[in-house]
Amino acid sequence: MQRRSFRWIAAAFGAVAATIITAAPASTAPETAPGVTIDEVTAPNGSFIEKMVVTDARHLRLYVHSAAMNQTFPVDIQRPADTSTPKPALYLLNGAGGGMDRASWQLRTDALSFLSDKDINVVQIIGGAWTFYTDWVHPDPVLGVNKWQTYIAEELPPLIDAALGTNGVNAIAGLSMSGIPVLNLAIANPGLFRSAAVYSGLTQVSDPAGQQAVKLTVELYGGGDVENMWGPVGGPQWVANDPLVNAEKLRGTHLFVSTGTGIPGIHDEPGGPFRMEKPADTPKTVALGALIEGAIFVSSRNLQSRLDQLGIPATFVYRDTGTHSWGYWQDDLKTSWPVLAEGLFSQA
Repeated sequence: MQRRSFRWIAAAFGAVAATIITAAPASTAPETAPGVTIDEVTAPNGSFIEKMVVTDARHLRLYVHSAAMNQTFPVDIQRPADTSTPKPALYLLNGAGGGMDRASWQLRTDALSFLSDKDINVVQIIGGAWTFYTDWVHPDPVLGVNKWQTYIAEELPPLIDAALGTNGVNAIAGLSMSGIPVLNLAIANPGLFRSAAVYSGLTQVSDPAGQQAVKLTVELYGGGDVENMWGPVGGPQWVANDPLVNAEKLRGTHLFVSTGTGIPGIHDEPGGPFRMEKPADTPKTVALGALIEGAIFVSSRNLQSRLDQLGIPATFVYRDTGTHSWGYWQDDLKTSWPVLAEGLFSQA
C-alpha cells in the first residue's frame, strides 16, 4: 500500500505541475538599489552576480552565474524594511517547476506580504525543475548539468551575504519536491541553515516506495534519467541522500514538518482563490492531490518516528484535512514562522 502511494505521489505531482508552466514576464526596472552592491562580489569557486534588476525599494532580482553549472539563474529578493543593520535570510524553494512556472511562492501565496514585517531578507531560488535540487553525478541529456546543492549551499550564500549585507544567519523552507533537498541541505551543511521547514514534502528516498516516487518524477515528467542523478537505483548515493537514514545529522537544526491527510478541505473548492485549474477540472486535480498528500502523510510519520528514536526535537503538524495545494502551504508557512524565527533570531 505504501509503495503504491508513493507511485501516486510522483505521478500526480508531475501531472498537476506539468500543466501550468509559463514564461516569466520581463522587467524594465532600474538597475540600482540602496544598500545593495554586486560589483566584485564573487564566491570562492568563482560564481558571481552578473546583474541586478530592481522592482522597487524592497524587491529586486539578481542574476547569479553558477560556476558549478556554468549557467546563470535568477534569484528573487525581498529586502527587510530596515536595512540599516545586517539582517538574516530565509531561503525559499519551490516545487517541481522550480519557480519557473505559475506555481511559485511569489505568484500563488501571500508569503512575501506575510514576511514583509519579519525583518529578514527573503531569497527565492528560481530554477532546478525536476532535479530535486541535488548534485547530479552525471550531466543529463535533457535536464543538463545539475549541481544544485553546491549552488544553494556554497555559491549563493557568500554572494547573497556580500551583496545584501546580511548577518550570515540563514533558514530554509520548501514544499513538495523540495522536502528532500531542504532536509539534505541542513544535513550536509551543519549550521548553514539554523531552521528548516518542509511543507508536504517527501522525506525518504532509499526505500523502494521513495525510489519509485523520485524515479517517476525525474523521468516520466522531467524527461531525465534518474541514474544520472544518484546512480543506480538503490545504490550508495540514494542512501547518502535519504534524510530518514541520515536523520542524526539534523540534530541542532530547528525543524518543522507539515502535511495534510489527503481529505479535501477549505482550499479544495472549485473556483477557490488557490485553485489553478478550471473549476470543471477541480475534482480530478483534488483527487490527484489527495493521493499525493496521503502518501506524504505516511512519509512524515516515518521521519517523526525516526527523530523521536534519536531524541531530536522537531515540530510536526498534521492537518485534519488538505490535499497537495498552495492554500495549505500558505497556511503552513505562517504556522512554521515561530520555528523559522527561532533559528533566525536566537543567539545559538
